[in-house]
Amino acid sequence: MFRIRHAAAMATATAAVFALSTGPASAAPGDTVNMCASALTPSGWVDVQWWNSSGCGPGFTPNSKQIKDLRGYPVGTQVNACGSTWPPAGWTIVSTYYSSSCRYSAVPSLDPNTWTLKRTS
Repeated sequence: MFRIRHAAAMATATAAVFALSTGPASAAPGDTVNMCASALTPSGWVDVQWWNSSGCGPGFTPNSKQIKDLRGYPVGTQVNACGSTWPPAGWTIVSTYYSSSCRYSAVPSLDPNTWTLKRTS
């Protein structure tokens, strides 16, 4: 049973990676995609939420994330993003704070884990 669930989780992760490798080119600023945490966040995107999903495998560590496309926003735009990925080029961290939706560790703390980002160039 574990092998079947693991294979299904891997197939889902592979499909998400394939969708991201073909989809973001046509994505609009602010588009979001849900994916397993085992897949890397693509360039120009940031993590905006984390949670645990049985579809991405067993365990207590958050294993699913929602990512947001930041490409194409005008200068001056501000967005909130989890501190689990670095801001893309042209974005600057203007503030930090704690958010329960950005807990990406099995041993979370109340330290700031979320950023307000501003498009500067």
